[in-house]
Amino acid sequence: MYTLKEFNSLTKKKAKEELFNCCGSKKWVNGMMKHFPFKNESELYTKAADIWYGDCGEKDYLEAFTHHPKIGDVKSLKKKFASTANWAGNEQGKVQEATPEVIRELAKKNKSYEKNNGFIFIVCATGKSAFEMLDLLTYRLRHTTEEEINVAMGEQFKITIIRLKKLLELKNKIWNVVSHITTHVLDTSRGVPGSHLQISLKENKNGKWLTKSMGVTNDDGRIPDLLPPGIYLEKGHYRMVFNTADYFKLHNTKGFYPEVTIDFTVFDKSHYHVPLLINPYGYSTYRGS
Repeated sequence: MYTLKEFNSLTKKKAKEELFNCCGSKKWVNGMMKHFPFKNESELYTKAADIWYGDCGEKDYLEAFTHHPKIGDVKSLKKKFASTANWAGNEQGKVQEATPEVIRELAKKNKSYEKNNGFIFIVCATGKSAFEMLDLLTYRLRHTTEEEINVAMGEQFKITIIRLKKLLELKNKIWNVVSHITTHVLDTSRGVPGSHLQISLKENKNGKWLTKSMGVTNDDGRIPDLLPPGIYLEKGHYRMVFNTADYFKLHNTKGFYPEVTIDFTVFDKSHYHVPLLINPYGYSTYRGS
């Protein structure tokens, strides 16, 4: 791990290699190197985000995706991805704790995903259990390839941020800021958090509602990382879709609402918390904090 001062003292060749380990897109790395050495952490973050979201395109996203091991393909980590094997191994740590059955199912569905989309399943695996990732993979198999590129590029940036934090001693709060949009589900019929409920954040593009990000609620009924830290939605109309049909089915409950859609408006960069209180025959929401 380097301090920013130490990193700025590296040769351009070495600095480029280190950045490439954080994100396997040549355009992103070359864009970052135009600003090397970095004045401060704020510039480092701003350039990382601006280049990825502003300068890079589908070709660059797909290139970055090829530098990741397949989720669940634990055996090939050290051999195929030697430069990032330790990082990727840690990121997939909870997958390795899973049962052989779950690993096989992950591998099987990952093959289906790759066949459908032409690229591997990309997810920010840090902190997620194998079951959460299997849920995510199962739901994302339902997306169009256009939606998946949209979702996966956001997941890639989350991974890039995590790897930059492993590479450097970063103290600026921007690296850990809460997601611009968060949610929390409470099952009022059982008096418990609504865990393992799939939620999609959608945006309207050219008259079509496309998934921008998605997740599955954790044991506390939350998805803390719908968006990467420091990435803000533009002002406008957005939609959060809660897959209550599968949730009620999971708990052997007959529910009246197969899904709940909450439309909301983003006005600024303040935090937006969109909770859902659900039971088989009713639901409510509000803007939380």
